[in-house]
Amino acid sequence: MDEPGFVESLNEKIGILNGVLFSDAVVYALLAAGVLFTLWSGFGQFRALTHGVAVVRGKYDSPDDPGAINHFQALSAALSATVGLGNIAGVAVAVGLGGPGAVFWMWIIGFLGMSLKMTEVTQSMLFRNTSDPDNPHGGPMFVVRDGLRATGAPILGWVFGGVFCVTLLISAITGGNMFQSWNVAEVTTQYFELPILADVPKTAVFDAEKLGIGIVLAITVALVIVGGIKRIGAVAGKIVPLMCGLYLLAGLWVLIQNIGVIPDMLALIVKHGLGLGNADPQGAFIGGAFGYALTWGIKRALFSSEAGQGSAPIAHSAAKCDEPVREGVVAGLEPFIDTIVVCTVTALVILSSGAWNRPAEAEFGVDAQLTIVATETGWTIDSGELPEKTDEAKRITGVPEGEPGWSEGDSVFALIESDPDNPQADTGASVYRLSGIVREITEEPADGGESIVVGYRVEWSEFEGAAEPVLLDRGVYVSYAGAGLTAHAFDRVTPGLGKVLVTVAAWLFALSTMISWSYYGEQGIHYLFGWIGDAAMPVAVLIYKLIYCFLIALSCVGFIRTDEQLDMWTTLGLGVMLVANIPIMIAFGTQAMGAYHEYMSKLGDGEFESHAHTPASIREVVEGKDVESTDDR
Repeated sequence: MDEPGFVESLNEKIGILNGVLFSDAVVYALLAAGVLFTLWSGFGQFRALTHGVAVVRGKYDSPDDPGAINHFQALSAALSATVGLGNIAGVAVAVGLGGPGAVFWMWIIGFLGMSLKMTEVTQSMLFRNTSDPDNPHGGPMFVVRDGLRATGAPILGWVFGGVFCVTLLISAITGGNMFQSWNVAEVTTQYFELPILADVPKTAVFDAEKLGIGIVLAITVALVIVGGIKRIGAVAGKIVPLMCGLYLLAGLWVLIQNIGVIPDMLALIVKHGLGLGNADPQGAFIGGAFGYALTWGIKRALFSSEAGQGSAPIAHSAAKCDEPVREGVVAGLEPFIDTIVVCTVTALVILSSGAWNRPAEAEFGVDAQLTIVATETGWTIDSGELPEKTDEAKRITGVPEGEPGWSEGDSVFALIESDPDNPQADTGASVYRLSGIVREITEEPADGGESIVVGYRVEWSEFEGAAEPVLLDRGVYVSYAGAGLTAHAFDRVTPGLGKVLVTVAAWLFALSTMISWSYYGEQGIHYLFGWIGDAAMPVAVLIYKLIYCFLIALSCVGFIRTDEQLDMWTTLGLGVMLVANIPIMIAFGTQAMGAYHEYMSKLGDGEFESHAHTPASIREVVEGKDVESTDDR
């Protein structure tokens, strides 16, 4: 169960770095920026919900505008990076660890994030480069470079832009890549076994099945990203509406089935979100203090919506548009769709189904071996043969009659309590999860044939603490990490729904997100290596794409095993980008807000109506044909 020293040391160092990157100061700075631009724009969120919808519908689209893709495709490309596994897995992590109160703060960030998106995209549209019409360049790195150049500090501007690009590449590798592929492998292997690979022994840092899934993902992403932003926009324009629609319909089905408890869940969200009492331990949930819920809600909402990160402006900079603010208003729709709509549905599915505070899925009998024992460095559990899953657990997970319900390598945990007089600051309780891995018990047949499985046991990890812990109950809980918890929530209402829906959605969401984040990273490469010249740039981009696809497969090897480890990597990518982008947004906020109010004044005076037209058909808008010239159609 022990991780190799290098991995453990690396995890510890990244955890320390994340404590700095996502400190209270960074969170408060982002919240302050959101409030600032909300007030400065006169609650521009409402403009996004009205005028932004008209723009996306194609009312102002023109083939003559600079750019490569239409507003709908730009929105889809940006949404494909945000409406993804952050909505399925990220919300599950937030609720599973932070409790119902985390959802309240996701709503707050979703609302404030609309103004942040409008501002950062408007800034990038003001400074974007469309000299190559098929591959426009834009983003915070160009904002700070060209903005400071205009003030007489070109070198400083290039350096700050380079720092942002480094953080962009880190986030592309972690949140835009590793988080996505890991969750796909996790939820897929939760339900399916891959022939041949399923028989390869699993270790703490290697899982052949998940690696196989990672290779398939890497190849699929590679086939799309070679086509550049036009192919990415075309693919995203088709995948995003389809996957969002299917997911929301299934989510609404679950909510209808649980309609009686929805008011109670909404009350819990508001109660714990406002700090009117901690979320106490219940079942698999080990508790969540107000500050913990706030932190998880903000982190997961920021990761899901990417508000303030500076990534979405890169996709929107490719849009055909001659009015920078117009695309900024379109971008304001993203946090609303992503966080306030999709994330809320996921959260309510998890809460109303009882997946967040689920009961144990197996119980050791009172006469069964199950005791706390001391080790050289702490405490662990000494247990006998693992009992079968309960009838209800078998029903939910579709275990055939007569089967125990366990598989080699399943992740489980037991609940223990240690030092109750000193509760944890994060959870407000002294309850801990002691993790374990399910292992097969085999016997050699008398005839000397292949060994047969006669039962299962748990290989428990160690709890490092001076005080001897006690078992809270005799239950064994299954660890549903990330997307696996969301899938389990659907299964609790309609067995098999999570297996089909979340697995398919995870694949589509992850592919679209990895494709878009690949493009974001590519723009960072263009900025950092622009000095090598146009002839050598394709080689640099190709090397980047190969590394990016290799990391998709690598993250599925198995060295990430828990929600906490997964969050550690995504927090790294999120934190570095926020630290780099928030100062850029504030520094150039005057230009963005000046352009915003000028545009809205013209809109109110009716100046744009002469350029408006009856939108093309929805099919033409989705396919981008509304901005093609007559000769191209």
